[in-house]
Parts: sequence; C-alpha cells; structure tokens
Amino acid sequence: MAKAFPESQFCGFDLHPASIEAANRHAKEQQITNVHFSIASAKDFPGTDYGFVTVFDALHDMGDPVGAASHVKQSLQADGTFMVVEPIAGDSLVENINPVGRVYYGFSTMICTPGSLSQEVGLALGAQAGERRLSEVLSSGGFTRIRRAAETPFNMILEARP
Repeated sequence: MAKAFPESQFCGFDLHPASIEAANRHAKEQQITNVHFSIASAKDFPGTDYGFVTVFDALHDMGDPVGAASHVKQSLQADGTFMVVEPIAGDSLVENINPVGRVYYGFSTMICTPGSLSQEVGLALGAQAGERRLSEVLSSGGFTRIRRAAETPFNMILEARP
C-alpha cells in the first residue's frame, strides 16, 4: 500500500519486537520512506485522525477485541474506515463443517482461543467467529455501519465505519 500510495503515510503496529525490526528493515531495503513500524498493542497504539485502519487475521486472537475496536474508532477520522480481515466462517457450527472450517477449528483450538484466554479480558472469539459475532464486537466498540465488503475462500473482509 505504501508503494501504491506514495503521498500517504503508513504506520504499522505489533507487539512482537522482531517483527517490527524486520518490517522496518524491509522498508529501508525497499527504500519505502512513507511507512514506519512501532511496537504497540491494538488498544494503545499512538495517533489520531487516521483515515484507514486495518487489522489482518488478528482481531479474533485478541483478549479484548472490543477494547481494540473502541480504540480504533477513537483514532479514526469522522469519515474513516476500519477494515478487518478475518478467517472465513459461518455463524453456526453447521456452516463451518467443510474442509476450511475443519482446519480453522483446529487452529482455533490450539492457537487462537488459548492465546486470547491468556490475555486481559480473554473473550476468545477463536478463528471461527463468523460475521454476526464479529459485527457484535465491532458494534460494541462503537461502530454503527458494518458490512462484509469482500470474501475469499479463506478470509472475509469487513468494513466498519463510525
């Protein structure tokens, strides 16, 4: 995105220091000057007045995804957009009994749910949260307009607006 929109500024945040170091190193090697990566959580990253915030395959892993959504809303411009990319999932067990859903339930059991439970709040959405549950989380975080903007066989992309 930083290459495609050179007049825009990009900030990336993550809790993992080695990932931040690698991202900054890669940006420098690629001579991308409009992006900077820093260590921060989804509930306390710095800055306000963002036009566009994204979270890729991570909201379901957070202990407090409602708190994260609330912080994102507070950091957005009045007409800003929060794009959430999450594993594709239906809203019921029956909808998820397919090859992808079976794999995602395994990931959720071994990685996503325990990771969330080990954090503050521990909501434990898991990798099979589904659009309805994710929309509830986003609504609880203060977003009023939520829609599925796109999907692939493996992910759903939700657009949330204040």
